[in-house]
Amino acid sequence: MTSDDNDRLLLNAYVDGELDPAHALEFEQRLAADPGLAAERDRIAALRRVIGERLPHETASPELRRRVAALARPRPAMRGRSQWMAMAASVAIAFVVGSAATYVATGPRGQPPVMQELVASHVRALMATQPIDVASSDRHTVKPWFNGKLPQSPRVVDLTADGFPLVGGRIDVIGLMPVPTLVYRARLHLISVTAVPAVPAALGATAPRRPIDGYNMVEWTDGPLAYWAISDLAQPELEDFAKAFRSGTPEP
Repeated sequence: MTSDDNDRLLLNAYVDGELDPAHALEFEQRLAADPGLAAERDRIAALRRVIGERLPHETASPELRRRVAALARPRPAMRGRSQWMAMAASVAIAFVVGSAATYVATGPRGQPPVMQELVASHVRALMATQPIDVASSDRHTVKPWFNGKLPQSPRVVDLTADGFPLVGGRIDVIGLMPVPTLVYRARLHLISVTAVPAVPAALGATAPRRPIDGYNMVEWTDGPLAYWAISDLAQPELEDFAKAFRSGTPEP
């Protein structure tokens, strides 16, 4: 881990109030002596305020809590019903995945794609202690990490030679569906690449989007998945990243 990465981890821990008093005091002294670090602290604090003001604060309804609790309770084995129960479970999973894919493509109430959710996930990752669940620059480590956790794992491309080294990956939730997100770096900027089920009628290939709160976005489709790249990089550079990703050789 570089000194910049360590500073970022300490800064996020400080903003989140996770440092003990001694380390917090030490870090405050560093902030006073480093204007760049102090400016980054102010930026993260501003992002926290924006998220708190703009994102809805929703809690699970009592009915949803009851249904989840009921599903979690162990049930006695019922001989002769295992086959049709497995079939019913498969149908239910397919319905959930299909519904979530439609939501990602069309948004709630038929609105445009849920770009706000993708940007919000990117911003939440930037504000977290670490923007990734698995930290590795090795695609042979990142891609297998998704296996078994999600129905499909994304293409993982080594773009170090193009100036976009892999940082790791994480799991986000878009439209109530867990989806894989790869994280790349471009100098001091992070790029989130989220893969969702493609809906050809609603998703165009390689279509640049207008910025949302200063974050640019590029989307493209590859087989059954649509990829969305989100970053505060300038739009032309983010499009260069998308081109490099699409033409790169994926992890087999």
